[in-house]
Amino acid sequence: MDNSSLDAVLAHIDANIDSSRARWFDLLRIPSISAQPAHKPDCIRAAEHMRDLLTGMGFEARLSETEGLPGVIATHHHAGGNAPRVLFYGHYDVQPADPIALWHSDPFDPQLVEGPNGARVVARGAVDDKGQVMMVLEAIRAHLAVNRALPVNLTVLLEGEEECGSPSLEAMLDAERAALAADFVLVADTNMWNRDTPAITTSLRGLAALELRITGPNRDLHSGLFGGPALNPIRALTRILGDLFDETGTIAIPGFYDGIAEIPADVLASWKATGFDEAGWLAAIGLDRASGEQGRSVLEQNWSRPTAEINGIFGGYQGAGSKTVIPAEAGAKLTFRLVPGQNPDAVIAGFKRFVQQRLLPGAQAHFEVYGASPGLMVPIDAPFVRAARGALAAEFGKAPVLAGCGASIPVVEAFERQLGLQTLLVGFGLDDDCIHSPNEKFEMRCFHRGMRAEARMLAAFGMEG
Repeated sequence: MDNSSLDAVLAHIDANIDSSRARWFDLLRIPSISAQPAHKPDCIRAAEHMRDLLTGMGFEARLSETEGLPGVIATHHHAGGNAPRVLFYGHYDVQPADPIALWHSDPFDPQLVEGPNGARVVARGAVDDKGQVMMVLEAIRAHLAVNRALPVNLTVLLEGEEECGSPSLEAMLDAERAALAADFVLVADTNMWNRDTPAITTSLRGLAALELRITGPNRDLHSGLFGGPALNPIRALTRILGDLFDETGTIAIPGFYDGIAEIPADVLASWKATGFDEAGWLAAIGLDRASGEQGRSVLEQNWSRPTAEINGIFGGYQGAGSKTVIPAEAGAKLTFRLVPGQNPDAVIAGFKRFVQQRLLPGAQAHFEVYGASPGLMVPIDAPFVRAARGALAAEFGKAPVLAGCGASIPVVEAFERQLGLQTLLVGFGLDDDCIHSPNEKFEMRCFHRGMRAEARMLAAFGMEG
């Protein structure tokens, strides 16, 4: 695509911003809350709405039925056999709006209001993910309006259960494997670095979640009559948990760090160049110092290092006042955030050995594993990453931050494991968008610049083909 054609696409986006916003509002008005069975008809209505919208844009679109809520699959494969194949993924479902009393307006009656940094749209799903889905689709619409064609062969997959754990996704990916064939996946469900600086998320931490339960006596015991000789499971549990870290903040499970590669120096340098305010970040959560691995920056710890977190501890009497009891059992819930190179099954097995080796005599350990997935990294020299970096720099006048993400996005792992596809994560939300909270919003500036950036990326992907 030549520059004059791309300029015409961008001009079309600028001239039709009001129409784009109106179509976005139409979707926001549908209360497609996947977690609440009463809203199943609304979710189906949202799926049908998106199917019809894509059909009207010139796609071949249909619903993909599942045991739960349907997916939407649409194809526009007219760019030629040598053009890249791109799979765009988003979701049409939203979180519940509760607590309703904290909203300043009806969560499903989108409002255009003035904020500290200009106009914003307030509604449930404004940014997560209806706003970002419509942002991409409006960029596609502009290409089709100007050129009657797309620079890539594009497939759209919209899920209806992302906000309730994607219970039907894996079966849908298996059933639709042929329809979803692509060179890579594009996802717009992440954030910018700040409102003036784009970001590409190049790594995600994986997750292993489990519960450890320690049992001892066959019933709760009076601590005066049995205290001393009787094993206390809380003592056995806390002894184990207290050994998880050494004095430097390093996780003490043997083999825990096996397979982890150090982050390349140029990537670390790019993180330092962001000017990230560690002290301000810590102060915002009421802390004055970091407590992870010594010698590692906050960004390095959060984006590229694994963790062991104790998320909850239970056992014994926890009511008001005192009760002199030795409990029969005690337990803890733990999660391990994992980085590329770590094997989730090996981490869980290592933790089990760690516990067994530290059990007090008479104690027994019981484990329940809730799930495990590996960390992921997208090579920054991949053609689609290179294309996105150039397109984002052209739109914003600065290079995008190559960011890590301390959280997990299970759908990305599913695409890689089931379809063998890597994912490009480029979103235009902000940290203060209140996703999953009352008064969720999406800045109009971010929506507008996001449409332009997505249009540029589509053109750049075509040039890489």
